[in-house]
Amino acid sequence: MSSEPKRVLITGAAGQIGYALCPQVARGGMLGHNQPIILHLLDIPPAQQSLEGVKMELVDAAFPLLKGIVISTDPVEACKDVDVAVMVGGFPRKGGMERKDVMAKNVAIYKSQAAALEKGAKPDVKVVVVANPANTNALILKENAPKIPNENITCLTRLDHNRALGQVAEKAKVPVTDVKNVIIWGNHSSSQYPDVNHGTVKGKPIREVIGDDEYLNNEFIQVVQQRGAAIIKARNLSSAMSAASSACDHIYNWINGTPKDTWVSMGVYSDGSYNAPKDIIFSFPVKCKAGKWEIVQGLPIDEFSKAKLKATGDELVEEKQLALKCLEEADGQ
Repeated sequence: MSSEPKRVLITGAAGQIGYALCPQVARGGMLGHNQPIILHLLDIPPAQQSLEGVKMELVDAAFPLLKGIVISTDPVEACKDVDVAVMVGGFPRKGGMERKDVMAKNVAIYKSQAAALEKGAKPDVKVVVVANPANTNALILKENAPKIPNENITCLTRLDHNRALGQVAEKAKVPVTDVKNVIIWGNHSSSQYPDVNHGTVKGKPIREVIGDDEYLNNEFIQVVQQRGAAIIKARNLSSAMSAASSACDHIYNWINGTPKDTWVSMGVYSDGSYNAPKDIIFSFPVKCKAGKWEIVQGLPIDEFSKAKLKATGDELVEEKQLALKCLEEADGQ
C-alpha cells in the first residue's frame, strides 16, 4: 500500500452523484485498492448539513483506505493540495429556463472553481467534469485555469461509453466484459455519436455478431443518446450510481492505463483529430498509459459517421460561442 494518501476533490458532494461516488472512491474504485485516500467534499452553503451527514456515514463505514475527510463550502479551502478533482456540482436546467440562462449559471460556477483549483490544487491535478453541459463546463474551467495543463482537464463521456457497451452486450446476450472498443464521439448530449464500427464481441466485429445494421444505425444510437432521459423517466431521478461508477472508471484508466488493445472514450481538448473542431472539449477514443491519454489515430471513418461527427462538433462550437458570450457579459457587469 502506498504510504502517501492521494487527495480527491468531489464537488456537489451532498448531491445524488456525490453521495454515490464517495463510497466508491473510499473503497478504492477510483485510484486502486492499495491507494490511501483523503476525500475533499465541497458543496454550496445550503448543503452544509447534508455534507455533515455524508461525512458521518463515511466515518461509520470504516473504509480502510480512507485516511481523512475535509468538508467545506469554500472552493479555495476544498481545492487545497488535491491530486484529482471530480466536478459534479453544477446548476441543473429547470422548467422554463433558456439554454443561455443555464449556461450563464454554470459559466459563473466553473470560472470560480477554476480559480480555486489553479490557486490550491497540485500542479498536475487531474480534472474530470461531470456536471452538464460537461464538455463546455470543462472548456470554461480550462479557459480560466491557464496554469493547469490542457491535457489534465477532461469531461466524462465514459458513462455514455459504458452505456454503449451495455447495450451491445444485452443485444448479443454476452457478459459486458466480452465487448470492447465502442466509441463515443463529440458532446455528452443527445448529439453524441455512439460508434460500433471498430468494436468487437469476443474478438469478432460487433456488426458481424449483431447482424442488424438497421438496429445499430438507428435504435442503438438513440437508446444510448437518450439513456439519461429514460432513467429519469423510470426513477424520477437522474443517473447517479452509473455516473459515479463511470467517473471512477475514467480516472482509474487515466492513471493506471487501459488494457492492451483496448481504448475508452474521454472528453479531451481537441487537436482537430478526425476533423473535429479544434479548441473545444470533444470525446475521442483514447488509450492511457502512465497517467497520460493519447487519441487513437488512423481509424477509418465512413460517410455516415462523418456526418454524425460533424453534427456533434457543430453543437459544441455553438455551445462554446454561447459560453464565451456569457463570460463577456459577466465580465462587463
